[in-house]
Amino acid sequence: MKKLSLWMTMLLAFSLLLAACGGSEDDENAGGDSEKEYNLVDDGKFTFASSGEFKPFSYPDPEDPTKMVGYDIAVGNAIAKELGLEPAPEKYKFASIVAGVKGGRFDAAVASHTITDKRLEEVDFTEPYYYSGPQIFVRPDSEIETAEDLKGKQVAVSKGSTYARMAKEYTNNIKTFDSDVVALQALSEGKNDAVITDFVTGALAIESGFDLVAKERLGESEQAIAISKDNPELLKAVNKALKKLKEDGTLAKLSKKWIGEDITTSEK
Repeated sequence: MKKLSLWMTMLLAFSLLLAACGGSEDDENAGGDSEKEYNLVDDGKFTFASSGEFKPFSYPDPEDPTKMVGYDIAVGNAIAKELGLEPAPEKYKFASIVAGVKGGRFDAAVASHTITDKRLEEVDFTEPYYYSGPQIFVRPDSEIETAEDLKGKQVAVSKGSTYARMAKEYTNNIKTFDSDVVALQALSEGKNDAVITDFVTGALAIESGFDLVAKERLGESEQAIAISKDNPELLKAVNKALKKLKEDGTLAKLSKKWIGEDITTSEK
């Protein structure tokens, strides 16, 4: 009887030891969703792509050109923190970023992509993390005022952007550049007749000294983060992170820091 009692005591102590060492399922998942549920490019890292040529959203760090800074980069870094992952931004040509996400080269694209039906065939998108809108930019001596005036004119746009498709609605004479900033610079130097790009990018180009003026705004667009259709758990987690960043004011603060105003809410 004494042996049985001793055996039961030892068994109980061993069970308590296992419970203490193992923890609960809730403990394992504390701090957010487990990264084991995600198909990450690199374990422990949130690898996201940006063009690095779209100031103030992503561009070379003046203090270290090998790194990128800007609103998109700051948002990607904030999301990584919420997920408990190390941020790993990578520079990539804008026109190829969606294909890179679809093919598994990146976990996500935090690159100011406008949500479109065509892109939704290739990747999934989160809720918008900011709202933008295309605008026409021309030289001060131009007679172009509205989209109707673009007929037959040479319009410069960034390759692979929604603005490239939009320009086709107004003219067949389209010139593509690797980035919006390069297109605006070419326009300022006397090349092409107009540029269609994000109103923030155009305004900052003018502020930086480009000899341009803004004309008609062409609507509002939703910019969101692209994630592979094969990674639904990551999409869910990033949306959760974005919701928190919106509610606690982080997104608005980042927008004001990098852009000068809060563009995280829709004007509609």
